[in-house]
Amino acid sequence: MAQQVFSLMMSWPEPMNHWIPLPHRASKHASEPNNWNSLSQELTNLTSLLYWPPTGGDKDDFLASTSPQTSTYHLKSPAQATYTLGSNLEAILVARDHQGRPKTHGGDLFRAQLLGQELKAGVPGEVKDLENGTYLLSFPLLWAGRAQVQVRLIHSSEAVGVLQRVWKGKRATVDFRGYFRGRDGTQETVICNVDPQSTGARGPTCQYRDVVSGELWFCAQPSTLPCDALVGHSSGSYLKVTTRHDEELMAGSVTDQPLPSGISPILVTPAAIGNMRNVALPSRPPCRPGHLSPKPSGFYYQDRWHSTFCSSRSFPTVSSILNCLAGRIVYMMGDSTLRQWWEYLRDTVPSLKPVDLHVQYQAGPLMAVDTTRGTVLHWRAHSWPLRSHRTPVASLHSVARVLHGLAGGPYTVVVLGMGAHFTTFPPSIFARRLAGIREAVKALLDREPSTLVVIKLANTGYKSVYGSDWLTIQVNRFLRAAFDGLQVAFVDAWEMTSSLAVPDDIHPKRLIVRNEVELFLSFICPT
Repeated sequence: MAQQVFSLMMSWPEPMNHWIPLPHRASKHASEPNNWNSLSQELTNLTSLLYWPPTGGDKDDFLASTSPQTSTYHLKSPAQATYTLGSNLEAILVARDHQGRPKTHGGDLFRAQLLGQELKAGVPGEVKDLENGTYLLSFPLLWAGRAQVQVRLIHSSEAVGVLQRVWKGKRATVDFRGYFRGRDGTQETVICNVDPQSTGARGPTCQYRDVVSGELWFCAQPSTLPCDALVGHSSGSYLKVTTRHDEELMAGSVTDQPLPSGISPILVTPAAIGNMRNVALPSRPPCRPGHLSPKPSGFYYQDRWHSTFCSSRSFPTVSSILNCLAGRIVYMMGDSTLRQWWEYLRDTVPSLKPVDLHVQYQAGPLMAVDTTRGTVLHWRAHSWPLRSHRTPVASLHSVARVLHGLAGGPYTVVVLGMGAHFTTFPPSIFARRLAGIREAVKALLDREPSTLVVIKLANTGYKSVYGSDWLTIQVNRFLRAAFDGLQVAFVDAWEMTSSLAVPDDIHPKRLIVRNEVELFLSFICPT
């Protein structure tokens, strides 16, 4: 059995030459940062997803921007002594500027939560922008006990305007390094990026085309070496894309700040005397791909995430995890937030032994195996653009190409988690990536419908012009739309990282990762 498993796990289904290098001189067509017409027909409607209420306001007056200190919220209806389990709580938020004047337009990014600290409970609230400076907050009352509303200003509408301008107007806000080496040991380092102009090249560039998705990557052509001498890749520099006024609007003192408490703690009680239920969870079907998730998709109670659309399970023991993963070959592809899932399973299950593949850890590939149970866990980073330490180009495998090489079947599990590395580029770059991956996922499910495909949405974390919760919201809109209509499962990491009274972190704490993994396992083992 061990020999059979090891033969299955040794390599990813990907040839080394999936990126074809060709000398390329920058052209007008390649320089267009938002060429939506070249996208897959199935994704052309993604442009409508980018709608955000007009941010308005005086763009030069910081004092006219939304302030977390002066904005207020209050209950929509008179306060009650108790509230009924399963009902809703509504509140009105009034955005105000730094001089206390009510705003007359929307566009702010507020985050609302209902928290039950004693019960280790929390749920995200819905924030509806009325586009006139006021916002309607709505919270489902999903547990019995005390609860407290908390609201934070993540970004003022004026800061959102900065993010919109940079995201849609700039080709890239970061660059990368490409390392070339000749047969005689000659080495050169150049700038690489998603389009030729962002490489800073004044002459020809090297163009690399993915043979499956058609995506392009560019490097300034070395002075003495050919394009096919590219052997290494790493992060480069963060580019200066903001003004002093932009930086005022994005400053920590006005970003991700709590509003003064406007609602006293409430008490939630069961609907009927004698009803001992502490949570409002109706009968739900087992967790299977294709389920439409409502808002909210779940909530925390006693530190456990309870899905509102399927009967998510708990996996409290090592044996329960092993029994679920027995015989499965899991391919995780994405960023470091997905790598946390691989690390959680490696650290939690002693018999899952990591195999040293002598690779750069940030990019992978990483592998852990349990030969007794026939379980193989793979993780690898998605290909360019990837912010990482120097890594061999041969390790940067195209997700679409890997998917095209998978046979699939009932023991194959694919997990995709991307987003954090795409907020530094215009939306067309991520849309093109998703177009290729959607096509590959659809082909995989067409040839083997029993394959399980799970999409991890991007989580909260960064609060800068290079990566921000506002940008992550757009990324998640793209992810949901790109896989709409396919039999895939979603793990809403956004809601799972914005429902507790813990600081945001691009790499969430173990409690959250555990709940993400348990929801993932619930799709593998729904009953």
